[in-house]
Amino acid sequence: MFIGRERETKTLEKLYRSDVFEFVVIYGRRRVGKTTLISEFIKDKKAVFYPGIDSNEKQNLEILSASILSVFTGTEVGSVFRDFHEALELIYRMSKEERLILVIDEYPYLANCYGGISSLLASFIDHKFLESKLMLILCGSSLSFMENQVLGYQSPLYGRRTAQMKIRPFTFAECSRYYRHFDRQELALAYGVTGGIPLYMSKLDDRKSMEDNIRDNFFDTSAYLFEEPGNLIKQECREPMQYNAVIKAIATGSSKISEISGASGLNDTGATSNYISKLMSLGIIEKEFPYKMEHSRKTIYKLSDSMFQFWYRFVPANLSLIGQGAGDRVYQRVEKQIPAYMGFVFEEICKQYLWQENLKGKLPVEFTDMGRWWGNDPVEKRQTEIDILADNEEGEAIFGECKWRNELTSEAELKELQHQSTLFHYKKNVLILFSKSGFTDGCRELADKRGDVLLIRFEDMEWEK
Repeated sequence: MFIGRERETKTLEKLYRSDVFEFVVIYGRRRVGKTTLISEFIKDKKAVFYPGIDSNEKQNLEILSASILSVFTGTEVGSVFRDFHEALELIYRMSKEERLILVIDEYPYLANCYGGISSLLASFIDHKFLESKLMLILCGSSLSFMENQVLGYQSPLYGRRTAQMKIRPFTFAECSRYYRHFDRQELALAYGVTGGIPLYMSKLDDRKSMEDNIRDNFFDTSAYLFEEPGNLIKQECREPMQYNAVIKAIATGSSKISEISGASGLNDTGATSNYISKLMSLGIIEKEFPYKMEHSRKTIYKLSDSMFQFWYRFVPANLSLIGQGAGDRVYQRVEKQIPAYMGFVFEEICKQYLWQENLKGKLPVEFTDMGRWWGNDPVEKRQTEIDILADNEEGEAIFGECKWRNELTSEAELKELQHQSTLFHYKKNVLILFSKSGFTDGCRELADKRGDVLLIRFEDMEWEK
């Protein structure tokens, strides 16, 4: 079932209807649904779909030849083109008078085996494709390669694209449209353990409980998601054991280079930095700074994918039991830790909700940027964290705190958020408490008294359909 991606699909259709040369770059981490989006877009159109493979130039040329000849049967070309120039020449001739799409999927694979392909494409664009009706789509999963070697200034292709799309995981709202039978809290957990990745989402059955889904998909050695993180790392990284150790260190609480280096057993910050850079290029890890402190020494690293966060936090520690088929026992051990894991997931859901409401103009402060902040509290002389800080150029800000727990959120938590807001010097502050379970009477009374506070229960959040 194809869901979501309305904006991307609309953009692709608009570009297609232009009937002039278009060059679109589509990229995003593995499993995020890039190929599915493209396949859905081209299904009723004349298109050559060429999937690049991690092999040599000869094999890639053979696959490209087969892809082209499957569309243009009866051409004068034999079974395999002599070279890529000849293949692109035919694409040019066939698109001079008729709309044609050429998709090169996993473009980094082709570029790695044939280093001249970007220059060749640039030459064809400048001297031939611009006069054609070709729609060229380059797609890739290596974020660093696509951003630097395709979109970047040093790329031969720089300045020639007509559109680019970074495909991101589904939002909570999009995830909600996919699952029709989960209740709201089950939806949040489903969103967390799949990370909004379409392929992972497809493995859950919303006619089952989330307990059954977690046990069957993560704590069963025959399940796809049990093997997925390891398989993905083996596919992309030459030293999977070291990369797995780095990911596990972050998933279990390490966030600074020195901490990750020690917890992973590498004990080498230089090597650790290299592993982290590779994982960042795959969209598995991201760097985070305190809000508006990009050059701060307080840089930390976190997992971008909440499915990886779940897997590396709970699966390795229970491998022996899982191997013995004791999935039920493992879930019992893990269950009490899920609320703490969900705290980070809930923060992301709340941020998405604020952006949605902000774009509708429904908030007391219309912000232009958002982040998380942590640092020193000079008044209390301790370190403190703010889940959400959003502001605008007019000196107005929103301070948010997100609580995913069974207890009601209390007056004390609102007072703490109010204190945190005084560490900054904005003209106007709005405080927002998000709660899974609701608020105490004392918290509600204080919020009413202040008048600059919003109390939002998870169940009361309304999402766009």
